Amino acid sequence: MIISASYRTDIPAFYGFWFLGRLRNGYCTVTNPWSGKASTIALTPDAVDGFVFWTRNLHPFEPHLAEIKRHAPFVVQYTITNYPRLLDAGTPAAAHAVDDICRAAHNYGRSAVVWRYDPILISNLTPVNWHLCNFRTLSTKLEGSVDEVVVSFAHFYRKTTRNLKRIATEYGLAIHDPTPEEKQRLVAELATICSEFGITLTVCSQPEYASGIANAAQCIDADRLSRVADRTVTAAVKGNRPGCMCHEARDIGAYDTCPHGCVYCYAVRSRDAAKVNHREHNPANPSLSRLATDRGSGNAPSPTAFEA
Repeated sequence: MIISASYRTDIPAFYGFWFLGRLRNGYCTVTNPWSGKASTIALTPDAVDGFVFWTRNLHPFEPHLAEIKRHAPFVVQYTITNYPRLLDAGTPAAAHAVDDICRAAHNYGRSAVVWRYDPILISNLTPVNWHLCNFRTLSTKLEGSVDEVVVSFAHFYRKTTRNLKRIATEYGLAIHDPTPEEKQRLVAELATICSEFGITLTVCSQPEYASGIANAAQCIDADRLSRVADRTVTAAVKGNRPGCMCHEARDIGAYDTCPHGCVYCYAVRSRDAAKVNHREHNPANPSLSRLATDRGSGNAPSPTAFEA
């Protein structure tokens, strides 16, 4: 079984203490966000084929990657967009994130880290030409450290639309949702740019915009985990939404728990609510959900190990 940690929240940035404690305890629980039903997920070495971490700040988690690798192979999906602070209030500066990727690639191999440039948001702050220049700058800095960049265009879910409308009203942000043809052209231009630096571009859950230019992304990728582990990791392709080509995995995160403050985020209703959930989170609980009430076994690491 592959464990996804997590596309619902940023576990490496904010819940590394919790994750390492659950790893040492050998299990966690996950609350289904729709039914409210809790299930137990085994995290023992014989149960886990690999981990896929999703993050915008690996730095607090970095000292513990060696222990995690002894448990199971891992791949880090690391988002770096370098957006203005109005859009990404709490993410680290792009230069720091680039340094994180370069160190992780040096220590664990180029296959262990995938750069994500997503979601692509076209606005009066981030027009198409801004993206082309910004993407080239980041590609230059990441040359030799990554072999793949995953892109996608912003989905305007209810949460996303509400948060963007608030920013538009307060700060004059103007969003432009490009036509399919415009998106295809931009994907083609981005693919050409990153190919100059030995980086392959893939498109996440939006194959219609690749149009023969790029492959569909497999963000949870058993083949990549196999390369990292130097052994075969097998899993069926079982995407979590239309167009998703990910291999089957269990996600152990919880929605409304990430306080980064990205205004286009589909996983958070409001940053204030996420801050409250983060502040009131009990690292000894077996679940990230505040519904869980377990005091733990006392085998968790010291909280100071994960201070940012």
